[in-house]
Amino acid sequence: MAQNSSQSSAFPEIVELNVGGQVYVTRLETLTAAPNSLLWTKFTQSSPGDLPKDSKGRFFFDRDGFLFRYILDYLRDSELFLPEFFKERKRLQKEADFFQLSELSRLLAAGSKDSLYAQDSAEPEETESPVTSSSSSSDRTVRSSGANAGYITIGYRGSYTIGRDIQADVKFRRVARITVCSKISLAKEVFGETLNESRDPDRPPDKYTARYYLKYNFLEQAFDRLAEAGFHMVACNSTGTCSYGSNDPGEDKMWTSYTEYVFSR
Repeated sequence: MAQNSSQSSAFPEIVELNVGGQVYVTRLETLTAAPNSLLWTKFTQSSPGDLPKDSKGRFFFDRDGFLFRYILDYLRDSELFLPEFFKERKRLQKEADFFQLSELSRLLAAGSKDSLYAQDSAEPEETESPVTSSSSSSDRTVRSSGANAGYITIGYRGSYTIGRDIQADVKFRRVARITVCSKISLAKEVFGETLNESRDPDRPPDKYTARYYLKYNFLEQAFDRLAEAGFHMVACNSTGTCSYGSNDPGEDKMWTSYTEYVFSR
């Protein structure tokens, strides 16, 4: 027992982690809150030199960096709180299994079964009484919070060319890059691994950014993800300019536009 205490004390009180490229800073007490879990084992039964580190000396885990925030939340409070319209429950359960958090895995599995049962047993022609509705909601372990509300602005700069014969030569929208402006946690919740963070790395989840962009160039794909996450478009605006390839009016016209779509939840 004395050996375990000695090993744990070798770690700093404040621990920096790199989980799948996402940086987290938390207390050693949080990481060791669940006895016999993988994190408890790593940070009580090992020494700092035994664990892999990144180039900046942060302890490295090759797991889903976005979903790890929910692992930490559970370790802090011993409760599971997920955003409304959360689509990664099965993947989060897989992470819980990896980190050997059996109770969290059980809660996620139970929540999935409750959702499936509710869908299968739903009868549109009957209206649930307030008592029944309250009873079923009390069994749910996932609660939405006002903190998960917010705005996401999607922007893109596109161009198209119109030749002399407009009908034959028009080349439709070419989107160079789709940008994402929002709170970090919202952007990661909606777009997950399709989000490119290279221009603004290592940002805490509670901060904001206007420098993220998506790894694909299809606006409709971004809109689908926003709709699945419960967002609705509330505003949009666009500006455009036109230029000729040369001073000859007979040359192709090049139109360039910048458009923003504002979504709210």
